[in-house]
Amino acid sequence: MDWDLLPESALHRAVDLTVRLVEFGGAAVIFIGAVWAFVQFLLLGVRRRRPRNARPIAGFNRVRLSLGRFLALGLEFQLAGDVLRTAIAPSFDQIGQLAAIAAIRTGLNFFLGREIEAERQEVERLSAHDRGGATAPAP
Repeated sequence: MDWDLLPESALHRAVDLTVRLVEFGGAAVIFIGAVWAFVQFLLLGVRRRRPRNARPIAGFNRVRLSLGRFLALGLEFQLAGDVLRTAIAPSFDQIGQLAAIAAIRTGLNFFLGREIEAERQEVERLSAHDRGGATAPAP
């Protein structure tokens, strides 16, 4: 009696398709984030409605913060694709490659997360300063 509900070749094809979809999703998130950030950057450069004493850097920090979030999410999708790729009978080479890729992407995400947090704090600090008026001392 054959207990295989799905032949191994069909399982490999299904996982390969899933990996491609997940990786495409990650690439799409990064691409959309980059386009969005570029448009926002251009709009910040074109707009001149802020008062003379306002800090233009706050707007650019918000754009960087949003782009960083898109990048972090896209990297998570890419890592998920790598994990899926090695889900079916991985060889030692594939496990080693996954470990290296996971370490690199996790490191990127860690430092990107730190950068996002620093940018978020800077945006909040500048927003609080702007709400307090132009007479508040700059740190």
